Amino acid sequence: MKKRWISLFVENDIGVLAKISGLFSGKAYNLNSLTVGETEDPTVSRMTISLTSDDLTFEQIKKQLNRSVEVIKVVDYTDIPIHKKELMFIKAGNLSVEECEEIFRIAEVFRVRIKDYGKNTVILECLQTENRNSDLMRLLADRFGNRIEVVRGGSVAIEAVSMSER
Repeated sequence: MKKRWISLFVENDIGVLAKISGLFSGKAYNLNSLTVGETEDPTVSRMTISLTSDDLTFEQIKKQLNRSVEVIKVVDYTDIPIHKKELMFIKAGNLSVEECEEIFRIAEVFRVRIKDYGKNTVILECLQTENRNSDLMRLLADRFGNRIEVVRGGSVAIEAVSMSER
């Protein structure tokens, strides 16, 4: 089993996201992440999909996606250099003054933004790799337990031009 990344260019029409995600659920493939957004061409959307699968299953997935009428292009990012980021917000609440100061120090170390704060609550905006966001989330969960709330968006990725980043 290996973590895989696919970028799909699809027609920007109603129901395409449901059809593509239905393809995965119908075959009992589990997605780790799926993001979709309009491209520079308003008639085309780009989906970035992360999943874990073996080689045989992954080849079947790509073939099924290529057969879909709404799919314009399938790009396998698994073994090529890419730049990828995930958006995550973490809200920590019911904090003491010392705990708020600790969150500010952690944010500085992890290079994440303090998006909002109040008397005893801090919201962090994290635009990092999925692994780096997971590291931060685990650290805060270990330290602050059920006083944190996490919202994660899916990762987006683009093929690297001149450097290798994973």
